[in-house]
Amino acid sequence: MSPRRILNVVALLLIFVGVSMLLSGGIALYFADGDASGIFLSAAITIGVGVVTYAGTRFHEDLGSREGFAIVTFGWTAIAVFGALPYLLTGSIQGIVPAFFESMSGFTTTGATVVTDIEALPHGILFWRSFTQWLGGMGIIVLAIAILPYLGVGGMQLFKAEVPGLNPERLRPRITQTAKLLWFVYLGLTVAQACLYLLGGMDWFDAVNHSFSTLATGGFSTRNASMAAFDSRYIQYVTIVFMYLAGINFSLHFRAAAGRPIYWKDAELRLYTFIILIAAVTLGTMSLANAPGALSWLGAEQAIRDGLFTAASIVTTTGFVTADYELWIPSAQFLVFALMFTGGMAGSTGGGVKIVRVLLILENAWIEVRRHLHPRAILLARVGKRVVREDVLFNVLGFVILYITLFGAGAFAMSLFGMDLATSLGASAATVGNIGPGLGGIGATDNYAWMPAGAQMVLTFLMLVGRLEIYTVLLLFHPETWTNRGATDRRPIGGRLTRS
Repeated sequence: MSPRRILNVVALLLIFVGVSMLLSGGIALYFADGDASGIFLSAAITIGVGVVTYAGTRFHEDLGSREGFAIVTFGWTAIAVFGALPYLLTGSIQGIVPAFFESMSGFTTTGATVVTDIEALPHGILFWRSFTQWLGGMGIIVLAIAILPYLGVGGMQLFKAEVPGLNPERLRPRITQTAKLLWFVYLGLTVAQACLYLLGGMDWFDAVNHSFSTLATGGFSTRNASMAAFDSRYIQYVTIVFMYLAGINFSLHFRAAAGRPIYWKDAELRLYTFIILIAAVTLGTMSLANAPGALSWLGAEQAIRDGLFTAASIVTTTGFVTADYELWIPSAQFLVFALMFTGGMAGSTGGGVKIVRVLLILENAWIEVRRHLHPRAILLARVGKRVVREDVLFNVLGFVILYITLFGAGAFAMSLFGMDLATSLGASAATVGNIGPGLGGIGATDNYAWMPAGAQMVLTFLMLVGRLEIYTVLLLFHPETWTNRGATDRRPIGGRLTRS
């Protein structure tokens, strides 16, 4: 493990983040809210640190696989640290820990916020919040691989360590081509959603920001009331559709764009759709008990729409809200809490456990039931027509055990800060699953500003671990990661990575 090699690639990521801040600075200049100088200063500091570090850490050796995982974790942490500078230097958020929390929430597409009055923020900062989610949605490192060819030489391990899902799919032989294709689809869907918002009467600034947050399944809004601020069925249905699309494996979108749609042939997509629809009907029916004028057609339509919106938002881990689900009956709240553990499809921008893991757990459980009836039978787990290897099943089971353990540890940590049971459980589930809103004191209409700094740091760590799918981060706590003991190879992670 070479700190020099890790710092070099992390520095390159910082340069990219600093350049990204310049776009927010341009938005700040356009609206002249007084935040431009703070944003440009943040960009200068970030780029400066990145350039100096990059220049001082050039290397010519191979980049190892363990360094790839370290680069992803430390890179994500570094961009969150420097991404907090615009909040601090513009005075939009007071305190280092809250600003770091907000930045990590953005880049990990969690959507948990410490801002109590979002509409009071200047436009440049509002744009930066949404833009961090858009960048984090497909992944800063995947974007770097797409833009910087030198990372494409040895980028497969970085790609695998950062991209959500079990096995990132290579759509083209070279990893740079894969990254570019994914970002092309991602950008295309973002533009399409923004155009549909404009057609619905939303102004361009809100349209762009909410498109960023939706495709990233992030949930940051420019309004205090989130999507409920737009009293428009059209806008809410457009949001539902694109939340659903954002939760789908992007390789399926690419194939559809290439004229080879195979959506419904995918078993994970079928289960993903089924869960959302069943949850939507159930939540909509339950919310009818609380909907004023529920017996009218309009009241029933709103209740069903709120149920569909909430189901899509929670399953895809977007976190937008149109209704305060904490006012619903307890059984509806319980269902919302249960949905926090599903997540989108593997290869999507969504967080959570992921639908394919849910599918494999159910499949494995059914196999064990059948095994009691047929002890000598050879029973294989399948996803669609594909047989799943036993080592993949072990990986899934291990992941789920770690996920539940982290959730439990996070909830226990919140209880140590004096929070009630609902808030402790909701905060832990909402951050490790990258959802945003939870239950209790951080429900659909609440925020995280009231929490002590220690609690915010614990939840910040859960956001990072959840976004990077646990293994990438936890590997760094294993002693053998930092020593040569147990290492059987020093091969590059996909080729030779050199500096001139």
